[in-house]
Amino acid sequence: MGKLIVIEGTDSSGKETQTKKIYERLLVEGKLCKKISFPNYDSDASAPVKMYLAGKFGKDADKINPYPISTMYAIDRYASFKEDWGKDYNSDKIIISDRYTTSNIVHQAAKLEDSEKEGYILWLEDLEYNKMELPKPDLVLFLNMPTEKACALMETRNNKITGGEAKDIHEKDEAYLKKAHANACEVAKKLGWVEIMCATATELKTKKQIHKEILKTVFY
Repeated sequence: MGKLIVIEGTDSSGKETQTKKIYERLLVEGKLCKKISFPNYDSDASAPVKMYLAGKFGKDADKINPYPISTMYAIDRYASFKEDWGKDYNSDKIIISDRYTTSNIVHQAAKLEDSEKEGYILWLEDLEYNKMELPKPDLVLFLNMPTEKACALMETRNNKITGGEAKDIHEKDEAYLKKAHANACEVAKKLGWVEIMCATATELKTKKQIHKEILKTVFY
């Protein structure tokens, strides 16, 4: 299973819920673990990320340069590692992360042409795992939620940064979300992420069904 487990997926795929469920399961089993989430909106280091999502650098997410934006997210992770969970990781606790470097691969690589994606991923992994010396995930669980179902769920969800109804530049752009989902499905296979389907052809799976599938696929 490894020390760093990442729960990944596009918006409204249930990452926060399943991260919490896995964390609670490990606690019941007597494991030493810590739950973290990105972006860390409580940290000053996330301020540029908040500006990006609020549309300060442009309203069309698909047209905003993925390289500086990825660096902003990376700085947030670096600050979090240094200030918070680095000591837990280095003391051999299991870290359960709701999103990570993998989220840049999902969202920012979606802006690029296919011929550019491999170079971007190599650049990003070198930046975070080599230059910044952040740990590389041992396991990535990709929660695959179809975009049309994700958009329906987002209609009733408040903005995580502001708490209001207004959506960020990712959430309000269905065309961009479809590109991010298609990209996520592609890179999940290439990078060996464990795919967990969140819906059948006709309906959403329940949170309990998804959790059971995660346990069956990964832990047993």
